[in-house]
Amino acid sequence: MATFKLEIVTAEKMVFSDDVNEVVAWGVEGQLGILPHHAPLMTMLQSGDLLIKKDNEEQYLAISGGFLEVRPDKVIILADACERAEEIDVARAEEAKKRAEEALKAAPARVDVAAEAALRRSLARLKVAEKRRRRPGTQPHPTKL
Repeated sequence: MATFKLEIVTAEKMVFSDDVNEVVAWGVEGQLGILPHHAPLMTMLQSGDLLIKKDNEEQYLAISGGFLEVRPDKVIILADACERAEEIDVARAEEAKKRAEEALKAAPARVDVAAEAALRRSLARLKVAEKRRRRPGTQPHPTKL
Protein backbone atom coordinates (compact mmCIF):
# COMPACT_ATOMS: atom_id res chain seq x y z
CA MET A 1 0.00 0.00 0.00
CA ALA A 2 1.45 3.37 -1.03
CA THR A 3 2.32 5.93 1.64
CA PHE A 4 3.45 9.52 2.01
CA LYS A 5 5.15 11.46 4.80
CA LEU A 6 2.80 13.48 7.03
CA GLU A 7 4.04 16.14 9.43
CA ILE A 8 1.75 18.05 11.78
CA VAL A 9 3.34 21.01 13.51
CA THR A 10 2.05 23.62 15.97
CA ALA A 11 3.92 26.62 17.36
CA GLU A 12 4.78 24.52 20.42
CA LYS A 13 5.83 21.17 18.99
CA MET A 14 5.90 18.54 16.28
CA VAL A 15 2.63 16.70 16.92
CA PHE A 16 2.93 13.95 14.32
CA SER A 17 5.54 12.71 11.87
CA ASP A 18 5.14 9.37 10.10
CA ASP A 19 4.38 7.68 6.79
CA VAL A 20 0.62 7.32 6.25
CA ASN A 21 -1.81 6.08 3.60
CA GLU A 22 -4.43 8.82 3.76
CA VAL A 23 -5.38 12.08 5.50
CA VAL A 24 -8.88 13.57 5.64
CA ALA A 25 -9.15 17.18 6.83
CA TRP A 26 -11.60 20.08 6.84
CA GLY A 27 -10.53 22.74 4.36
CA VAL A 28 -12.27 26.09 3.99
CA GLU A 29 -14.51 24.72 1.25
CA GLY A 30 -15.32 21.41 2.90
CA GLN A 31 -13.72 18.08 3.63
CA LEU A 32 -10.78 16.93 1.52
CA GLY A 33 -8.91 13.65 1.30
CA ILE A 34 -5.22 13.36 0.52
CA LEU A 35 -3.83 10.13 -0.92
CA PRO A 36 -0.31 9.29 -2.14
CA HIS A 37 0.69 11.15 -5.34
CA HIS A 38 -1.88 13.92 -4.73
CA ALA A 39 -1.39 17.07 -6.82
CA PRO A 40 0.42 19.93 -5.07
CA LEU A 41 -2.01 21.96 -3.00
CA MET A 42 -2.11 24.67 -0.34
CA THR A 43 -5.28 25.41 1.61
CA MET A 44 -6.46 26.88 4.87
CA LEU A 45 -7.93 24.47 7.41
CA GLN A 46 -10.94 25.12 9.57
CA SER A 47 -11.47 23.65 13.01
CA GLY A 48 -12.52 20.03 12.83
CA ASP A 49 -11.48 16.45 13.18
CA LEU A 50 -8.49 15.19 11.21
CA LEU A 51 -8.42 11.53 10.18
CA ILE A 52 -5.09 9.79 9.62
CA LYS A 53 -5.09 6.31 8.09
CA LYS A 54 -2.05 4.06 8.28
CA ASP A 55 -2.35 0.45 7.17
CA ASN A 56 -5.64 -0.70 8.73
CA GLU A 57 -5.61 1.76 11.63
CA GLU A 58 -7.37 5.10 11.96
CA GLN A 59 -6.31 7.93 14.25
CA TYR A 60 -8.28 11.10 14.92
CA LEU A 61 -6.93 14.46 16.02
CA ALA A 62 -8.72 17.72 16.75
CA ILE A 63 -7.35 20.61 14.68
CA SER A 64 -8.11 24.26 15.44
CA GLY A 65 -7.40 25.83 12.07
CA GLY A 66 -4.17 26.27 10.19
CA PHE A 67 -2.78 25.39 6.77
CA LEU A 68 -2.29 22.19 4.80
CA GLU A 69 0.35 21.92 2.08
CA VAL A 70 0.75 18.96 -0.25
CA ARG A 71 4.27 18.73 -1.64
CA PRO A 72 5.69 16.07 -3.97
CA ASP A 73 7.64 14.51 -1.08
CA LYS A 74 5.29 15.08 1.90
CA VAL A 75 2.20 16.70 3.39
CA ILE A 76 2.67 19.38 6.03
CA ILE A 77 -0.04 20.66 8.35
CA LEU A 78 0.74 23.86 10.22
CA ALA A 79 -1.97 23.84 12.88
CA ASP A 80 -3.03 26.64 15.19
CA ALA A 81 -3.64 23.90 17.78
CA CYS A 82 -3.82 20.12 17.57
CA GLU A 83 -4.82 17.51 20.15
CA ARG A 84 -4.82 13.74 20.11
CA ALA A 85 -8.00 12.12 21.41
CA GLU A 86 -6.35 11.00 24.64
CA GLU A 87 -5.20 14.58 25.38
CA ILE A 88 -8.69 16.10 25.25
CA ASP A 89 -10.24 17.20 28.53
CA VAL A 90 -13.89 16.42 27.77
CA ALA A 91 -15.28 18.43 30.71
CA ARG A 92 -13.30 21.50 29.62
CA ALA A 93 -14.46 21.07 26.02
CA GLU A 94 -18.10 20.79 27.19
CA GLU A 95 -17.72 24.01 29.20
CA ALA A 96 -16.20 25.81 26.21
CA LYS A 97 -19.11 24.62 24.06
CA LYS A 98 -21.65 25.94 26.59
CA ARG A 99 -19.91 29.32 26.82
CA ALA A 100 -19.82 29.67 23.03
CA GLU A 101 -23.50 28.70 22.68
CA GLU A 102 -24.47 31.22 25.38
CA ALA A 103 -22.46 33.96 23.65
CA LEU A 104 -24.23 33.21 20.36
CA LYS A 105 -27.67 33.26 22.02
CA ALA A 106 -26.92 36.57 23.72
CA ALA A 107 -26.35 38.36 20.42
CA PRO A 108 -28.42 36.58 17.75
CA ALA A 109 -28.79 39.70 15.59
CA ARG A 110 -25.06 40.16 15.04
CA VAL A 111 -22.45 37.69 13.96
CA ASP A 112 -20.07 36.77 16.78
CA VAL A 113 -17.10 35.35 14.87
CA ALA A 114 -15.11 34.55 18.00
CA ALA A 115 -18.01 32.63 19.57
CA GLU A 116 -18.62 30.72 16.33
CA ALA A 117 -14.93 29.77 16.12
CA ALA A 118 -14.90 28.70 19.78
CA LEU A 119 -17.98 26.56 19.18
CA ARG A 120 -16.38 24.88 16.14
CA ARG A 121 -13.20 24.16 18.14
CA SER A 122 -15.07 22.66 21.08
CA LEU A 123 -17.29 20.55 18.81
CA ALA A 124 -14.22 19.20 17.00
CA ARG A 125 -12.57 18.27 20.31
CA LEU A 126 -15.72 16.53 21.55
CA LYS A 127 -16.13 14.64 18.26
CA VAL A 128 -12.56 13.32 18.40
CA ALA A 129 -12.90 12.36 22.08
CA GLU A 130 -16.16 10.51 21.34
CA LYS A 131 -14.59 8.57 18.46
CA ARG A 132 -11.83 7.39 20.82
CA ARG A 133 -14.40 6.22 23.37
CA ARG A 134 -16.27 4.23 20.73
CA ARG A 135 -13.20 2.33 19.46
CA PRO A 136 -12.98 -1.21 20.81
CA GLY A 137 -10.20 -1.74 23.30
CA THR A 138 -9.82 1.93 24.25
CA GLN A 139 -11.01 3.42 27.50
CA PRO A 140 -11.23 7.09 28.34
CA HIS A 141 -8.43 8.32 30.56
CA PRO A 142 -9.87 8.39 34.13
CA THR A 143 -8.52 11.89 34.88
CA LYS A 144 -10.01 13.33 31.70
CA LEU A 145 -13.70 12.79 32.57
